[in-house]
Amino acid sequence: MTDTPTRTDRVRSYGTMLLHGGTVVALIALILFFFLMRPEVFLTFVNIRNILYQVSILAIIAAAQTCVMVVGDFDLSVGANSSLAGAVTASLMLGAVPIPVAILAGLVVGTLIGLFNGYLVAYLKVSAFVATLASMTSVIGLAYLVTEGTTLFNLPPAFNDLGQGRLLGIPLPVYFAIVIAVITWFVLRYTTIGRRWYAVGGNHEVSRLSGVNVRRVRMIAFVAAGLVSAIGGILLAARLGSASAVQDGNNMMFAVAAVFLGMTVVRSGAANLGGTMIGVAIIGVLSNGLNILGVNAYVQQVLTGLIIVAAVTLSSLRSKER
Repeated sequence: MTDTPTRTDRVRSYGTMLLHGGTVVALIALILFFFLMRPEVFLTFVNIRNILYQVSILAIIAAAQTCVMVVGDFDLSVGANSSLAGAVTASLMLGAVPIPVAILAGLVVGTLIGLFNGYLVAYLKVSAFVATLASMTSVIGLAYLVTEGTTLFNLPPAFNDLGQGRLLGIPLPVYFAIVIAVITWFVLRYTTIGRRWYAVGGNHEVSRLSGVNVRRVRMIAFVAAGLVSAIGGILLAARLGSASAVQDGNNMMFAVAAVFLGMTVVRSGAANLGGTMIGVAIIGVLSNGLNILGVNAYVQQVLTGLIIVAAVTLSSLRSKER
């Protein structure tokens, strides 16, 4: 004899379904809203291409943030890290250093910052928030030193092509973002280090008792975040044709919002790459739609803040449900 579900059970079930699909529903609702408001513009190929172009760098930075948040940590320095990597690359190229060498130097700088953050958090047991906040401040200072407080212009055309070139009508940064997202997804889902990241994020002590080197696993996550965020910063410099100390600062908060939004997509409530990309899409569609409607930039900032609050709230509710 089976038990008949009570009204409370049904309400709880409906609430769970809404919580799981709320982020996806929000994305669909935004697309429908802006399409109805400007049907002649919003879903055209040109505008869709613009949205993809606008969020390509954010998608890369969000992938970096996802790696860290999977293990239960947090990295406030990804935006500053990407700015410094772009600044170092640009500065070296202006000093007649070959483009491949300059790009490699920028990637090394980003990786070293990730290594430094990981060592502070994993081995010295400094709070991830405190460690990466301090790192962010120092990295911004280093970026100002590298750029001498100015914006670096006149970058080599061959370098700018990485951010401004197109293949089959689609900007190259979109392809880079897709490749990095796929690699990150594969690592998280199918590799040993990805499974260990999730295990450590679920419970540090249980992972340690299971034979996982928790400190090393956490540090690798920060190193990966540093490398990926450096890629984003270098591509942003190529897209803009310039580099400055703070050109990628806003992407840090957008990336955090995207990861929190993505955490509501899966039943486990954990950070995941697929959900993060849905969060990135929400931010991109909202920003593009508001620009099309001519909404004031300050109002957009207010709405972005509300999105971050909503993302954290939904993630918290999902964690309590779990």
